[in-house]
Amino acid sequence: MALELEINPIKHWLPQLNNPLLIAGPCSLESEEQAMETAKLLAKDHRVFVYRGGVWKPRTRPGSFEGIGSIGLKWLQMVREETGLPVGTEVANAQHTEEALKAGLDVLWIGARSTASPFVVQEIADVVKGTDAVVMVKNPVNPDVQLWMGAFERLSQAGIKNLVAIHRGFTPFRETQYRNYPNWQTVIELRRLMPNLPIICDPSHIAGKREYLFEIAQKAFDMGLDGLMLESHRDPSCALSDKEQQLTPADLGKLLDRLVIRNVKSENKQFENQLELLRSRIDVIDKELLELLSSRVEIVKQIGQYKKENNVTALQINRWTELMEKRVSLGEKLNLNPTFVKILFQLIHEDSVRMQTEIMDSE
Repeated sequence: MALELEINPIKHWLPQLNNPLLIAGPCSLESEEQAMETAKLLAKDHRVFVYRGGVWKPRTRPGSFEGIGSIGLKWLQMVREETGLPVGTEVANAQHTEEALKAGLDVLWIGARSTASPFVVQEIADVVKGTDAVVMVKNPVNPDVQLWMGAFERLSQAGIKNLVAIHRGFTPFRETQYRNYPNWQTVIELRRLMPNLPIICDPSHIAGKREYLFEIAQKAFDMGLDGLMLESHRDPSCALSDKEQQLTPADLGKLLDRLVIRNVKSENKQFENQLELLRSRIDVIDKELLELLSSRVEIVKQIGQYKKENNVTALQINRWTELMEKRVSLGEKLNLNPTFVKILFQLIHEDSVRMQTEIMDSE
């Protein structure tokens, strides 16, 4: 069921917005000079609407650069005065939030590790209660859409209406080409459950490397997301944190030039009619698929009962291995993605085993 919270569109708190929201700036503020020079370069690009800069940067392990601290808030104030750009930073606890609000920052965001803790989110919500703060929430480190939604509910209960979700990817369970696994289906589910919530993408933290930033940013727009947060540093080679995923302001401009921003819908009636025709065909096929799955379930139940009567285990690993190999092979012949077929039949078979064990456990 969709969750209806009172959430303002981005243009409500950023009236100058005339394109998708782009937030850009260094992963970490390192010096007043670095913060200001990067900001001045970014401010020349009319597509940048908010300047970001990390002030507190707790790392996975101690010993690396963990942020310049509260002095960075003063530098962000100076950036706003000098460039006119709204400014924002990440807050990880109540103290950070209090200091950021006192400094008059325009945007706050809660990081992935903090989102994973309802206690931390509630502490931050208690601090921003009664303000008109703009609070963005990155997804939790694990793809738990309910946990992500819970953060917005806590902030909404505190009276915050200027809310934005940030998709920054999820901690991978295995090595991947990206730093964090995109898992776009979780973002789709969030949009389905909270249709009025603006969602932007953080390609920098998904990618971990500059060479993947464009493809992820384009994917975000292809998915209909509302904007991007991209890390940009005057000289990434000298950055004290995450140097591999940051772009110079000039390179950021080149990336933006290449992006194609999609429309949610078209005014072309012929297109809409053809799209509706194709969708109706999909609806028919989906109905047939569900009917076939229902027939399969009935056969699985018969197998479960037969196994029970003959005292045979529900899971037959040799049969499972053989089934998987044949289904993936057939799928390839039908031009289906092998990974998709494998995941699909893993789900189908796991549910089949579940049903058979329930039959065996029944009286």
